[in-house]
Amino acid sequence: MSDWLERGWRHVWLPYAQMQTAPLPLPAVRTEGARIHLADGRVLIDGVASWWTACHGYNHPHIREAVAAQLDSMPHVMFGGLAHEPAYRLATRLAGMMPDGLERVFFTDSGSVAVEVAMKVAVQARLNRGERGRHKFLAFRDGYHGDTLATMAVCDPEEGMHALFAGLLQEHVIAPLPRDAESEQVFMALLERHAGELAGIVVEPLVQGAGGMVFHDDAVLRRLRAAADQYGLTLIFDEIFTGFGRTGTMFAFEQAGVVPDIVTLSKALTGGTSPLAATVVHRDLYEAFLGEDPMKALMHGPTFMANPLGCAAANASLDLFETEDRLGQARQIEAWLREGLEPCRGLPGVVDVRVKGAIGVVQLGRIKNPVGLRERFVARGAWIRPFRDIVYLTPALTIAQDELARLTGAIRDVLAEG
Repeated sequence: MSDWLERGWRHVWLPYAQMQTAPLPLPAVRTEGARIHLADGRVLIDGVASWWTACHGYNHPHIREAVAAQLDSMPHVMFGGLAHEPAYRLATRLAGMMPDGLERVFFTDSGSVAVEVAMKVAVQARLNRGERGRHKFLAFRDGYHGDTLATMAVCDPEEGMHALFAGLLQEHVIAPLPRDAESEQVFMALLERHAGELAGIVVEPLVQGAGGMVFHDDAVLRRLRAAADQYGLTLIFDEIFTGFGRTGTMFAFEQAGVVPDIVTLSKALTGGTSPLAATVVHRDLYEAFLGEDPMKALMHGPTFMANPLGCAAANASLDLFETEDRLGQARQIEAWLREGLEPCRGLPGVVDVRVKGAIGVVQLGRIKNPVGLRERFVARGAWIRPFRDIVYLTPALTIAQDELARLTGAIRDVLAEG
């Protein structure tokens, strides 16, 4: 055991882990491309791109060089009253990638906070315009938007991991996604009943990620846009997981041909290099914060907001989307995933196999021991983290065919063993 691991284990608190029974984590010492090098010399193919962030693979030289250059000149400076080129250039580029009207970018340092800012903007815009009493949101079953208090409240309250905090969290309206006539009827009835207290609708477009990698088609997003327009609600698309090529287009909402009022971004924004998030807001909402009254300003400002290192990494990541065919690679991965995972459909315990873009999912009836299942994947050289009832892959968009084949082969082999 590495000395630093043994000493630190007495003090570290791991995410999503029961510390009394959790095994020691694997000591990683180096990353490259789609591979994680362990201290004992083993090399794992990363099937989840470090929670969906490393879209260009690890240690891409263009991103590394951009961050190194920024580190030499200015690793950080406060964003209140001071400006720096990486953030202003990044805001300009992000706005340029959005449909007309989505033009104001508020930087934060995590996806959860980006969603909280979106919710805050939706509510305060109404307050600034003299409209009171509409401070709740409509969100969806199987949804997940973060682990902070406000975002926990718009996650699925029953199937998610936050049920313990039900008495602490603000109550919102949780509806089924309007996938078909029946669910649309339930959705519209809830909307009609609660419209007078709602500020907006929050949804993960096309794929609900941490809620179980649940897919829906683009018609759902068009229904949500129509409903938001009918009732005057702010439509928030949480693209923290789906953004930057993961579903096969740069942003998932592009596939529906609709424009949200707010988009939240994080995870792959910096190519997995450093923490950074952004909330992109439509000009109509932004204008509600303008005026002579200082209290109409958005009173929010994370200490490391628009960190120059993160912005430099994000600008370099966007360079790579412009100069290398990441979206084409995502479509190729989709084909490889279909080929590699479809044979799982006939295996014991498998209830569904689904693929969208660079997302591949094998859903089981039940996973009794996710940690034990993960260890079996590691034994085959694959870093795959099952959760709830799914085994999934969200690899780097640059992963090689043979590397992806090792991942899909490991899933087939392990599940075939039962």
